[in-house]
Amino acid sequence: MAFGIGLIFFLSLEGNSNQEEIAAEEEGGEEVVEEGEGAGEGEGAAAGDFDPVAVYEANCASCHGANFEGGVGPNLITTELPPEEIAQVLAEGRGIMPGGLVPEEHIDAMATWITELE
Repeated sequence: MAFGIGLIFFLSLEGNSNQEEIAAEEEGGEEVVEEGEGAGEGEGAAAGDFDPVAVYEANCASCHGANFEGGVGPNLITTELPPEEIAQVLAEGRGIMPGGLVPEEHIDAMATWITELE
């Protein structure tokens, strides 16, 4: 019973802190990376430029690892998939990986970036 009360308390706090995020998702679709997120890691990317490192850190690193060497998800450094197939996986998902983690307009750039990892 104490666990249930604690869970309700936690969820009530969590729900209050993300109301703006939920509203933004309802209005403009799924939010992937907030503006300014990953600042300092974008190698001089100007506002509005696509930063694959920031997108990776926000949406991919938890499964593919901070060093791209895998974890829950496969190693991205040794992938032999062509950019076209990587783009398809990014758009549609595969296995436990959901699609849509990368903004549609940046899927091709992200796929190319993945193939260039060392």
